[in-house]
Amino acid sequence: MSRTLGVLISGRGSNLQAILNAIAEGSLDARVGVVVSNKAEAQGLERAAKAGVQAVVLPHKDYDSREAFDEAVLARLKEYDVDVVCLAGFMRLLSPVLVRAFPGRILNIHPSLLPAFVGLHAQRQALEYGVKVSGCTVHVVDEELDHGPILLQAPVPVEEGDTEESLSARILEQEHKLYPQAIQMVLDGEMRVDERKVVAI
Repeated sequence: MSRTLGVLISGRGSNLQAILNAIAEGSLDARVGVVVSNKAEAQGLERAAKAGVQAVVLPHKDYDSREAFDEAVLARLKEYDVDVVCLAGFMRLLSPVLVRAFPGRILNIHPSLLPAFVGLHAQRQALEYGVKVSGCTVHVVDEELDHGPILLQAPVPVEEGDTEESLSARILEQEHKLYPQAIQMVLDGEMRVDERKVVAI
């Protein structure tokens, strides 16, 4: 039986679409049970509706603390019996309330080769630093920003004359391939999280 994913978004939801496409194509054996957005205007909500996936809007400004917001998110994830949580452009730092409820089962995709260039505007950071190779990383979420054990990475060469927009676009292409692969690995139980390391089984 397919496992259930909960996808958290804040914006356009292109990685949500990549997950939905992989499921439709049969390369990802899962179903998206619920999409949760902290922004009512997120374009990803339209993608969820088009795919017939239940979507929930929980504006974070309606809650008086990060923990209170995460409690509300957690309640919705439990309501839909979510097995694995996927952050797909979710612009909120998770509190221990949520991280500890899904140990080793919250994934994030970040547009750099972690541990380099954490946080916002990773592509701009890469260009400013002058690296020759950037890329993307899927990692297990822990209680620190862009810090948890790394599952998969994909390199993307930085080209002469690259802008933040052009580099971002090429990295995004790799994100869309990498994220469904990493999710399937977790669902298949191909690795376990051992302290800070992901160990293949």
